[in-house]
Amino acid sequence: MMDITKYRRRPTCEVRIGRVTIGGENPVAVQSMTNTDTGDTAASTAQIERIDRAGGKIVRLTAQGRREGENLAAIVRQLRADGFDTAVVADIHFVPEVAAIAARYVDKVRINPGNYRTDHGEFEALVEQCRQRGVALRIGVNHGSLSRRIFDRYGDTPEGMVVSAMEFLRICKRQNFDQVVVSMKSSNTRVMVAAYRLLVEAMDAEAMHYPIHLGVTEAGNGLEGRIRSAVGIGALLCDGIGDTIRVSLTEAPEHEIPVAQLLADHFAARPGEFPVAHPERYSPTEFRRRSSCATPVVRDEITDAFRILEARSENPTAELRAAILDLEPAGQPVVVTRRYDDPELEHVAVKAAADLGPLFLDGLADGIRIVAPQHDDESLREIELMILQAARVRFSRTEYIACPSCGRTLYDIERTLAEIKARTSHLKNLKIGVMGCIVNGPGEMADADYGYVGAGPGRITLYKGREVIERGIPQEQALDRLVELIRAHGDWVEPAER
Repeated sequence: MMDITKYRRRPTCEVRIGRVTIGGENPVAVQSMTNTDTGDTAASTAQIERIDRAGGKIVRLTAQGRREGENLAAIVRQLRADGFDTAVVADIHFVPEVAAIAARYVDKVRINPGNYRTDHGEFEALVEQCRQRGVALRIGVNHGSLSRRIFDRYGDTPEGMVVSAMEFLRICKRQNFDQVVVSMKSSNTRVMVAAYRLLVEAMDAEAMHYPIHLGVTEAGNGLEGRIRSAVGIGALLCDGIGDTIRVSLTEAPEHEIPVAQLLADHFAARPGEFPVAHPERYSPTEFRRRSSCATPVVRDEITDAFRILEARSENPTAELRAAILDLEPAGQPVVVTRRYDDPELEHVAVKAAADLGPLFLDGLADGIRIVAPQHDDESLREIELMILQAARVRFSRTEYIACPSCGRTLYDIERTLAEIKARTSHLKNLKIGVMGCIVNGPGEMADADYGYVGAGPGRITLYKGREVIERGIPQEQALDRLVELIRAHGDWVEPAER
């Protein structure tokens, strides 16, 4: 059996983001992003302060244009006048020259390499500007927004995401600029985990030690959103990967901080092992299960055919992984279980998702049973099903790929998601994307069956898969039209027919 007492986080260099330092021996930092109009100084400042009070000392704002880029100066000025030293990050999409504006005022700039070309010198100039002013830089790759050049060669794959990131990291290394953070986000936990693991392998091969920002995009809301985030982020934290995290929820951004902090604290002092076993399981396109069990089971479906393995150590994921890999016969179906004594159901859900979910992402486990004496069986069964769905091994409910919203969002996405759920949550085996705008919308919901995307103020575009079905629908009509679209393609059942 492998030794699970030796643990270290992946060694990284320190990166300063204002008064916050991440990487090195520093604790995993938690952060969030505003969903206010970045042109509205008062609203943006007030929201940053709420996030800071909740414990988020790094806050990102979208800067989609010159106006928003310039107004970052006023926001930072007001924030400091109010006595807050929150690290402020500018998020740049589509307009690379806005990054140069934002870098005059903020502590970190996040760019999407899908919006840059490597042969025009724009990125090199930004790196030099960041160096001169002491601004950190995040290379933020999103699964749904790779450049056409990368997409045409590698497709929408984890491998393509890594190639995209490495091009820009090599430029930073050539320019001796180490104040760099990198992320590889996706709404699909299997894609996200594979991309980060492959990235670490590629960086280590070239002696790069940049800190890692973890996150699952478009996780949704409620327990489902928390569980999806915990499965993806937890899989990497238990590998020793991750220096700062964001839990993206379609809720008020300050709600993200306690969940992220719970995850950070859960992994802060555990023993374990890095790297993880069986790298051949990383690729979502070559995913295979260890056993022949067709459908992973939950608590009331466990039979004598399953071997039950209970985690008892402080590092349940490594303990269970080692026990499964040492099991004879090798292909015997396995149920993984762990006890949680937390009085809050949300805490049980997040911890169990982070501890047990990775074993399903890696194709190792075949069933799950959560032991939590303070909670009823039906609630725990629902959490177990959510974990299996978040790990992409069993779909038992409608899945919502819903962005957390930001200053680019063109409608009240939190209210709209609730309305869409109320009309469609009875459907089975469907994925519905609910996206605030076109920045990540069409790409990040690429594997959704249907999409509802903000196209302009009060206007919605509907998708069937990647295909635009109808553009510019008045929002008051869009939900009915979505239901009509689902009906027209034969995916609708009446609630009474479940």
